Amino acid sequence: MRIIFWTGLLTFLLDQISKYWVVHHMDLINEYSIDVLPPLLNFRMAWNYGVNFGLLAQDSPMTRWILIGVALVICAAVLWWVKREEGSFWQKVATGLLIGGALGNVIDRVLYGAVADFLNMSCCGFNNPYSFNVADIAVFAGAIGLIFFTPSKKPA
Repeated sequence: MRIIFWTGLLTFLLDQISKYWVVHHMDLINEYSIDVLPPLLNFRMAWNYGVNFGLLAQDSPMTRWILIGVALVICAAVLWWVKREEGSFWQKVATGLLIGGALGNVIDRVLYGAVADFLNMSCCGFNNPYSFNVADIAVFAGAIGLIFFTPSKKPA
């Protein structure tokens, strides 16, 4: 459980510090766009009221609190599941990534009413219209890690 806690805490802190630094210190909240290494890395301010790719993107308090509740239930369920079954070191790291990232986005919803997305990457003639954040990367990596690093049970 220590591995999950520390991975989750570090992920959460990295997400929140990066958001604060870019959104407030670099003033992306007012600038809306900062080219860092175009087109590979740009900062583009986007407030995500829904889930990935704008799904459920109504700016309503009910949607906000439902998404917060769903994220917390998923975190609790994943933690319960991983705690019940002995898993590998990497499964625990993946769990920490998923939970830390999910909680980072939950805090955004509580503080701002939406998730602060700012990373935008394009390459090779492909112009990516979407922004994301460190928490999104962690949730994705954690989910993939849980798929690959969870031991499979073979039928007897």
